[in-house]
Amino acid sequence: MIHVYYGDGKGKTTAAVGLALRAAGSNMKVLFVQFLKTEFSGERNLLGKLENVTMTSCPLELKFTNEMTDAERQQTAVLFRWIFERSAATALSERYDMIVLDEVFDIINEGMLGEAEVLEFITNAPNSIEIVMTGHNPPQRFIDEADYVTEMKKIKHPFDKGLTSRIGIEF
Repeated sequence: MIHVYYGDGKGKTTAAVGLALRAAGSNMKVLFVQFLKTEFSGERNLLGKLENVTMTSCPLELKFTNEMTDAERQQTAVLFRWIFERSAATALSERYDMIVLDEVFDIINEGMLGEAEVLEFITNAPNSIEIVMTGHNPPQRFIDEADYVTEMKKIKHPFDKGLTSRIGIEF
């Protein structure tokens, strides 16, 4: 089945981590793919230690997309396309039960990964693979294809008061 967690509220990655944890605890094999995150996101520390969870690598440093130069955006897009292609092939060849594509909608919307590539993967993947996708503003075609769709809506957030991200809470 296909899961979509999206919106401007907090909790998209947290929901995906929760599903991955539940699946791993039930002896399912999970491939956790993160885009727009660095190796220092807190969830990586624990998930990477679980026997049934494989974490793909992330950059050590990564700017917000709106802070990138055109050259940095192009270089990052090449990296993200490579991560996606390798992850999709790995999920199929090594028979993963679940693949999480965290922040995939954001890189699609930024033009760093093609919508068609991801749609082709999710529509042609075997029914035995649970596919979990997160991010802001998913293209409608993903909502249409999904079995589960949850919108996280921000009502109030400390960012609104100018507070920055906190270790262990936002990353």
